[in-house]
Amino acid sequence: MANLRNRVQLVGNLGMNPEIKAFDNGRKLAKFTLATNESFNGVNGQEKTETQWHNVVAWGKQAEIAQKYLQKGNEVAIEGRLTYRQYEDKNKQTRYITEVVLSSYVLFPHVKK
Repeated sequence: MANLRNRVQLVGNLGMNPEIKAFDNGRKLAKFTLATNESFNGVNGQEKTETQWHNVVAWGKQAEIAQKYLQKGNEVAIEGRLTYRQYEDKNKQTRYITEVVLSSYVLFPHVKK
């Protein structure tokens, strides 16, 4: 049961190509967004789709693999853990960020219609 704690699984489309940052020690960080869609019937019976955007980060080898294989628009299933952080911007406002720290992913093949 312990391996179920703080576990996130999402299936969606990349909203951007991964942004890669290389650090002096050689470690890499990849950041990208993932859009997930939920469809439902509205009050008037029309189908509506709601999109949620998720910030995803990958470190080390996962970042290198993301840089090589992931592109904007790809459909992907990801698994990771949620993290929360905060910082103070230049206007002294506290900003909060929720991210999924990537542990694994599956890239779906592109099917032409």
